[in-house]
Amino acid sequence: MIDDLQMEDKEIERLIKAETKRQGEGLEMIPSENHTSAEVLKALGSRLTDKYSEGYPGKRYYGGCEFVDEVENLARDRAKKLFGVDHANVQAYSGSPANMAVYYATCDPGDTVMGLELYFGGHMTHGLKVNFSGRLYNSVQYQTGKDGRLDYDELAKMAKEHKPKLIVVGATAYPRIYDWQRLREVADLCGAFLLADISHIAGLVVAGEHPSPAGIADIITTTTHKTLRGPRGALILCNGKPSNPLKKAERTKENLPTLIDRAIIPGLQGGPHNHQTAAIAVALQEAAKPEFKEYGKQIVKNAKRLAEKLMSKDYQLVTGGTDNHLLLIDLTSKGVTGKEAEDALGKAGITVNKNTVPFDPRPPFSPSGIRMGTPALTTRGLKEAEMDQVAAWIDAAITARDDDKKLATIREAVREFTKAYPLPGEKA
Repeated sequence: MIDDLQMEDKEIERLIKAETKRQGEGLEMIPSENHTSAEVLKALGSRLTDKYSEGYPGKRYYGGCEFVDEVENLARDRAKKLFGVDHANVQAYSGSPANMAVYYATCDPGDTVMGLELYFGGHMTHGLKVNFSGRLYNSVQYQTGKDGRLDYDELAKMAKEHKPKLIVVGATAYPRIYDWQRLREVADLCGAFLLADISHIAGLVVAGEHPSPAGIADIITTTTHKTLRGPRGALILCNGKPSNPLKKAERTKENLPTLIDRAIIPGLQGGPHNHQTAAIAVALQEAAKPEFKEYGKQIVKNAKRLAEKLMSKDYQLVTGGTDNHLLLIDLTSKGVTGKEAEDALGKAGITVNKNTVPFDPRPPFSPSGIRMGTPALTTRGLKEAEMDQVAAWIDAAITARDDDKKLATIREAVREFTKAYPLPGEKA
């Protein structure tokens, strides 16, 4: 597919081809990344990008929206069916704007909110002090326990003490299952709205590999470009029906569809990205197929096998393993920093990211850990047996981190290996 790319702008053509080549000849193991299908890419590159369509289907501020209305309705209907909810907003530009819309819908500036601290696996939009969620709101941050797992009793204690309006649950570096019902009980202690940010695990929820928060959490947000394997974008999901747009909507659970929709527009955004919406619709259709469930199951199988192999080589995994798609590795016992490991693995053709671990004594730009996952590798067809080889390369690269010659040798082996596992839509 990329071989057929021909552009007048040769500089951009060269860079697109170079990045595609980098992805194809390496192992992309950042757990928030994936490879979309050729069908998703076709929708992203369509004329839908030319159309302005502020508002919602049937209630636009622009003419000529009859076909983009159908596109958005398809995306909304597919999202509702896939996740088992009454209402879906598909217009959020990405995950951070989606979470911002939830804050806007449920809270006033200065209200107390509670989310997982970034350095313990949370996301910036869960209350980081330098983020809007920590600057506009009174952010109370919870942490994991010493074992790296959520302490539900501590969350309950904090909820009773601080009485937040909104409790945000979800993470970017948490390798275990969430107990949604227990979290519901925590939120009910103070009457808080419960937001489940499942950006990392949405594809696993669809595949039945992680419990769904639908019907338990008040609001669900997710990006569409991680385990869901779609384009960059987001969904905001909840139950209830939109009310009369001319009437004021009180902040109640029943009014959440109206509150969310109004938060997106006119609250925070203008016209939606219709090419993005179409690509999300394509990805949701793909996720509804039986083979996607097998894909989600294989992600977890691969992650567990990779964890097992690395632990057999004396790598220390936070929480002692994984239940999902990612591994968080504390390299302290190896005498390596996360930055050193990221750099070495990059030279070997394996892309991961440096990451803090719970109670990390090191700074964020040179933390003690690395984060890696299996969604993108699984998309390319790798299974458990291949995870053994990947684990061996990871260990060899970290061990040889100061030896560029050895790293180059591993890089060449990785490049040769990937020839059998092309990117979606590319030729083997």
